[in-house]
Amino acid sequence: MFQTIRRILIKSLLWFMAGSALLVLVLRWVPPPGSALMVERKVQSWIDGTAIDLQRTWRPWAELPDDLKIAVIAGEDQKFADHWGFDIAAIRAAIEHNQEGGNVRGASTLSQQVAKNLFLWSGRSWLRKGIEVWFTGLIELFWPKQRILEVYLNSAEWGVGIFGAQAAAKHHFGIGAPYLSAHQASLLAAVLPNPRKWSASRPTAYINRRATWIRRQMRQLGGSHYLNQLSASKPQWLVAVLGK
Repeated sequence: MFQTIRRILIKSLLWFMAGSALLVLVLRWVPPPGSALMVERKVQSWIDGTAIDLQRTWRPWAELPDDLKIAVIAGEDQKFADHWGFDIAAIRAAIEHNQEGGNVRGASTLSQQVAKNLFLWSGRSWLRKGIEVWFTGLIELFWPKQRILEVYLNSAEWGVGIFGAQAAAKHHFGIGAPYLSAHQASLLAAVLPNPRKWSASRPTAYINRRATWIRRQMRQLGGSHYLNQLSASKPQWLVAVLGK
């Protein structure tokens, strides 16, 4: 009986690995129709009895403003162009901080956030974290950095029911995503740690200070020139093998 259970578990694991790898590979070219986080928010609204209107419109890379791209990198993951999905130094710092008590600090890269938002559920558990590591590895293996950022900007949550840069720009500023200014982009990036609590269109003093800091970081990173480091055609493993 135990051998039978073992065979079933091994086969299930292999099917999961193959299926998830195929799914991530397909999504390198096909825009995701939604995300697991969107499904979770909708189901939660049914449970709570609170209506929620999910808003999301896909915008391709060329229509997403450079200011928003670099603002998100500046605010969330300044080593995005260089890491393979995980910022080891940030993870160690977060572990040390959390062991000291107080507020729990995260260290998720943009790649990890894409993996979590697109495929997984919220909450903290070793199982979810392990699956997140698997999907993050697949994303870094199959997708170029530009694709990761493109999917992130079209999947990030920017308010209750507001997903993606286009819906965020419409909701907070009444304009399309391509017309966001550097100031507006920095405000959107500033609220990302807690977009259901903070508002880019009604920023607190803290959010305004954080947005100012993000704009300063955007300049220090090199602005749009930083985006040239994000290869449009080669995932990280190919960069390592073939060179830039």
